[in-house]
Amino acid sequence: MAHRALEVADVFRSLGPTWRQSANLSLGQLKVKSAIEQCRSAALGGHVLRCKGCAEIEIAYNSCRNRHCPKCQASAARRWLEAREVDLLPVEYYHVVFTLPAEISAIAYYNKAVIYGLLFDVAAETLRTIAADPKHLGAQIGATLVLHTWGSALTHHPHVHGIVPGGGLSLDRSGWVACKPGFFLPVRVLSRLFRRRFLEELEAAYCRGNLRFFGERAALSDVTAFAEWLAPMRACEWVVYAKRPFAGPKAVLAYLSRYTHRVAISNQRLVALDDRGVTFRWKDYRVKGRTRYKTMTLETGEFARRFLLHVLPGGFHRIRHYGLLANPVRRDNLAKIRELLSEMPAGNKPGCAIAATAPAPATFVCRHCGSPMIIIETLQPSRPIRAPPPL
Repeated sequence: MAHRALEVADVFRSLGPTWRQSANLSLGQLKVKSAIEQCRSAALGGHVLRCKGCAEIEIAYNSCRNRHCPKCQASAARRWLEAREVDLLPVEYYHVVFTLPAEISAIAYYNKAVIYGLLFDVAAETLRTIAADPKHLGAQIGATLVLHTWGSALTHHPHVHGIVPGGGLSLDRSGWVACKPGFFLPVRVLSRLFRRRFLEELEAAYCRGNLRFFGERAALSDVTAFAEWLAPMRACEWVVYAKRPFAGPKAVLAYLSRYTHRVAISNQRLVALDDRGVTFRWKDYRVKGRTRYKTMTLETGEFARRFLLHVLPGGFHRIRHYGLLANPVRRDNLAKIRELLSEMPAGNKPGCAIAATAPAPATFVCRHCGSPMIIIETLQPSRPIRAPPPL
């Protein structure tokens, strides 16, 4: 029998209840830990399946569907991409990244909703403001932003990835204004505006009492100390960069499938769990070439702590659309742009009617012969005892 690959769930299970009680986890972190441990196990119930072709019998346990679970993101990403595919335009797409300095990342951990929200909104505002400037593009643009909060070594490193069509509607909405081939917007100009606007909004949030400080940064609750802490960040460089345009819409979708529903670390990057701790693969971006790919070993509790650093606040959206692609106006704007680009609407393209009537793929497929599998029995989830039975 083939050896089962190591999973984040195995790491959490190995820690036991003692670590959980001593780790000072939030309710949200406890829920994520519990969901990952129970995912695709008898605890969540499941189905007994029989193959229509070879009559093979299998048990498929239910998924937890938690957005932080490494095993549950592939299907979620697939469903999201299917919805986004019809939104793609026949233009170049660009990839931009906005990153917060380490000093702000340090206070972001205790102020996730506020600072992550500012990161989204200020990055989108920066893109739209510079694009609307006649000195640059002179157009209304749209952007999809995706939040990542981790570095390759699971450290706290908040940044947003932006996927942006290479152009926009003219300010009077009468035409399409395309970017220069291979060039979107000047990153130095984006960086300067992003830095200024983020610090302005951060200071405003501080004045409203929306920020909390703990531990070694508790002194920042003092107005003078906060001003002194903020001052050096007005002069340091903030990292904003743009990559070369994608090689067509299919490349955009391939990129999105890797980034939109990524979690802090995938199970595929785990190497070993032993007495030394957890060993995993990571990428050292400070090094060029093959030597940037390394392995790291962390004490098991430290690995779990780093993973749980990246649990988002409840209800916080990590994929957001702005400008022309904002949800309330996206459909009308895309129709207008396609009209200006003389592109046939997606629903009227040849072959769409055939695709629309094609049968849906089977939910369960036999891994032996590839035939559809049918449910012959439903397994109820086990319900752990939450309190002592009444006397």
